[in-house]
Amino acid sequence: MKQLTLQEEFTVEGKGLHTGGYIKATFCPAADNHGYKIQRTDIEGQPVIDAVAENIVSTVRGTVIGKGEATVSTIEHAMAALYASGIDNCLIKVDGLEIPILDGSAKPFFDAIKNVGIVEQVSDKDFFYVKHKVEVVDPETGSKLMLLPDDEFSVDVKVNFDSKVLANQYATLDHMTDFGEEVAWARTFVFVREIENLVHAGLIKGGDLDNAIVIYEYPKTQEELDKLADAMGVPHHDAGEFGVISTTPLHAANEPARHKLMDLIGDIALIGRPLKGRVIATKPGHTINAQLTKTLRTEIKRQEVQAPYYNPNMEPLMDNKAIRHALPHRYPFLLVDKVIDKTDNYIVGVKNVTTNEPFFQGHFPQEPVMPGVLMVEAMAQTGGLLVLSTVDDPERYSTYFMKIDNVKFRQKVVPGDTLIFHVSFMTPLRRGMAVMKGRAFVGEKVVCECEFMAQIVKNK
Repeated sequence: MKQLTLQEEFTVEGKGLHTGGYIKATFCPAADNHGYKIQRTDIEGQPVIDAVAENIVSTVRGTVIGKGEATVSTIEHAMAALYASGIDNCLIKVDGLEIPILDGSAKPFFDAIKNVGIVEQVSDKDFFYVKHKVEVVDPETGSKLMLLPDDEFSVDVKVNFDSKVLANQYATLDHMTDFGEEVAWARTFVFVREIENLVHAGLIKGGDLDNAIVIYEYPKTQEELDKLADAMGVPHHDAGEFGVISTTPLHAANEPARHKLMDLIGDIALIGRPLKGRVIATKPGHTINAQLTKTLRTEIKRQEVQAPYYNPNMEPLMDNKAIRHALPHRYPFLLVDKVIDKTDNYIVGVKNVTTNEPFFQGHFPQEPVMPGVLMVEAMAQTGGLLVLSTVDDPERYSTYFMKIDNVKFRQKVVPGDTLIFHVSFMTPLRRGMAVMKGRAFVGEKVVCECEFMAQIVKNK
């Protein structure tokens, strides 16, 4: 799957939820591997902030990212729309402290993306695969996020409010293709009991009944309720009438839970890579969401590259017969058993290391260790399959080493290990010359890596 960006730019404008100021945000196409970035065009020097978890500076009533003195808040709805649309690279130019709230949902952003279109780029998507359970918990609030392995990205949300009006709710999104229909339109919400503190804190200056659902559940005097309505610039409401206050009714009975799900997707976008895993969230909020995304970002930065996803139950793209048809190598020097993934830019091969390998007779009889040079050779054979896939009749060609650089051996490989090779082009294939980067993994660990140049030559 290739990376995606916008086909052309688009602009949204309107009030900021917290500042109340009129703000314009322009969403622009961006180059491969650019990621999400937000530029403050109203500040001298127009600083650019990477929209990643380590740049989160606040989670009070929204996600705020910052760099130095520059900050941008209420980014989660726009991030959710980009992420759900499959956009990998986008520059957002904003002339204020926050992204406009619009109608309080992700729908205006999602619809605008759909209207301008999406374009495929050259580079492959760099998925982050969840391979084991990840869990973050806040004992004080009872919030818990659990991330489990899955073939796709999906989300389950359970919310529990201390409310006489809003019952416990549940929302789920199994397929991101359903985001527009199931989640994008879910609006932000606030309880009347929270409004007074938010007003005193200088927040929600741009909040009104057109961009937020207000939930009135605990009795107040008419005077108190009128005072809050005047502070927000909204019509007065009968203090004896409890329930949802907005200019339009709820779009679904569980709209608040769906909005929490949408916020969670927007915060997950800050890991900087598309995710393959299932999130099960109990009482999610921006603070606990940030804990999860920061945990994942730490893992991503710790690993220069994630080990390829390997499911031994799946049919290989190339089995041993197909490999022998493409490569001239034979026993005891054919060192790739199968190919499990391949694109125009990279290939993933597998070698099952058994105690019957002939080289273990001499390397070493009492402590068998696979020779490092053979791991490099196995990566080169895997890379050869990638190069040969670019020509017709690959069995009529061979690939030969021309140079090997930056070889590193990090861990010994012994009988019983399964080697996973990831080999990718470092530069485009030109005149039969390929420069490639290879890494060998056992489990999640890199055991060997190198860069090499190979030449493809037609057999005589």
